[in-house]
Amino acid sequence: MNPRVPPVLAELAGLLLKNAMPGVPEPERASDLSLSAMLLMVAGEMWDRQAHILVEENRAIRSLLGEAGADENLRVSALQAENDRLRSALIEAQATAEATGDDQLQEAIWAELAASTERRRLSMAPV
Repeated sequence: MNPRVPPVLAELAGLLLKNAMPGVPEPERASDLSLSAMLLMVAGEMWDRQAHILVEENRAIRSLLGEAGADENLRVSALQAENDRLRSALIEAQATAEATGDDQLQEAIWAELAASTERRRLSMAPV
């Protein structure tokens, strides 16, 4: 998820501290609290599904790359590190597929990237 949940929560903590202070203008307070509520909904949704998304993506990319293996450590940080590694390898595979004219692999990679985008779409997304 971009941005990652910890920085979003840190931003929310700052907004809450600021709005707990006296003298914050009401329109600013209302705006900050509305933003905070929206960010909490997004963070909650992503927190709930992030591990599942990363496991699915890692599995799909491994398949495209012809790599064996599975995610043993299901901590989000470990899954994300593996996802980052796999995506770097996928970029190299895409470049090689383009250079060699492997249209089938290129199409499979683009299909996975589209599926990845769909997996990460928020339930409240307008499109």
